[in-house]
Amino acid sequence: MVQPSLCFLGGLLGLLVMAPVLTASTPASLCTPLKTLNDSLSHRRRYMKHNFPINYSIRVYRQEIFKLSNISRMRLKVEGLDELVLQRLWFQVNQGVLKKIIRVLPERHPSRSYTAELERRFRDAEGVFVQAHPAEVFQQELPEKIQDVWDQLTEESDRVPESSWRLASPKSLVDSLRQTMFCLFRDCFTSEDTPQDRESK
Repeated sequence: MVQPSLCFLGGLLGLLVMAPVLTASTPASLCTPLKTLNDSLSHRRRYMKHNFPINYSIRVYRQEIFKLSNISRMRLKVEGLDELVLQRLWFQVNQGVLKKIIRVLPERHPSRSYTAELERRFRDAEGVFVQAHPAEVFQQELPEKIQDVWDQLTEESDRVPESSWRLASPKSLVDSLRQTMFCLFRDCFTSEDTPQDRESK
């Protein structure tokens, strides 16, 4: 299994006591679509780096640059934060990320079909995630800090202040998607699946 400490990589330097890693289990039905998604992500270097100009970047919301350090900070700042809430946020964040990448790709771009397939597999996993939990779960009020992030993610782009935009490469965004997936859905993966592979470079 992926070591829980993986979730804290990139966290606050010098922190002596890490926030406890929540042990909420991932529904077994979700593992198959997540592993299928991970299979697609293994080709991300070719399609998200080699097919783009050097230093190519796209505009995303600040909250869409969602890394392991973000998860660590949320766990430190939100007392009793439910793992399920972070998983919901992960789906919301990366749904927007994948749509933004697709939006900038011309129809004949060599990475467009790959990215569209990645987005379909992501939606498949999201569908299973929703079905695996009672409807009431998604009607519960989110913690204030998480709700603030959620609201900013769902804000109409023309209403987002310039200071809330960031530039990021498609490769770095998809790398973060994969790394945080291993953290938040660690029950589905073994140590051999960890994101420390050549594709992360």
